[in-house]
Amino acid sequence: MKNLKTPKLTVVGAGPGDVELITLKAIKALKSADIVLYDALVNEELLQYAEQAEIVFVGKRLGCHAYSQDQINELIVSMAKSHGHVVRLKGGDPFVFGRGSEEIEYAEKFGLETAVVPGISSALGVPASVGISLTQRLIAESFWVITGTTSNHELSKDIHLASKSAATVVILMGMHKLDQIISIYKENRTDDLPIAIIQNGTKNSEQKVVGTMSSIAKLVSEKNISSPAIIVIGEVVKNNSKLTSCFQEHFEDEFIFQNLNLE
Repeated sequence: MKNLKTPKLTVVGAGPGDVELITLKAIKALKSADIVLYDALVNEELLQYAEQAEIVFVGKRLGCHAYSQDQINELIVSMAKSHGHVVRLKGGDPFVFGRGSEEIEYAEKFGLETAVVPGISSALGVPASVGISLTQRLIAESFWVITGTTSNHELSKDIHLASKSAATVVILMGMHKLDQIISIYKENRTDDLPIAIIQNGTKNSEQKVVGTMSSIAKLVSEKNISSPAIIVIGEVVKNNSKLTSCFQEHFEDEFIFQNLNLE
């Protein structure tokens, strides 16, 4: 039987990990999905909202790809044509190193309707959740968000430029190149900059280490910190707020979600 539903792709940001840090619009998209293609960094608890959808994992873990990017692009088109509404669920924000724009561009070549639902990027949400303000008056007037691993698996050259700046620097997907990042900073400046590394940010399994360029490698080794983690470099790290409570302590999930009108 021919599918009568309009082929459609919605690229959705799932946020940094905490299930409560997803938007209402994202939940609405999941509820209307016929197919959900989700990545490894997505909290799988969010899939409960895709009540009528077929669920397909297309991410990668420990360098092992379930599907290549080309295969994912083709899957989006074929699933949309056979089933209808495809939701592509990505960790963080889909337009911050998430290749969301590439998938939308590919889908549009085949006549699919497309939409995007922004998400809270881990580059912003994770530092905030541990009390690190990326900008602070008289300390940091701007911030860089840089990928630690480019498409050719090398460290971004922008880190050389950023290391000479007074800006806060947030590096995603950079843990495997931490030693190289430290070397670049030591080459380009004489101060021993503060640095924080947060693993599994906003999740119950979150771990954080805070040190300086001269001490962080040892701390990472002692605490066994690994990917997925983000790296935050700059004077704002030592001025972090001492957060004493979490939003969820004051509001019951049941009350929040029973009162959402998502129709």
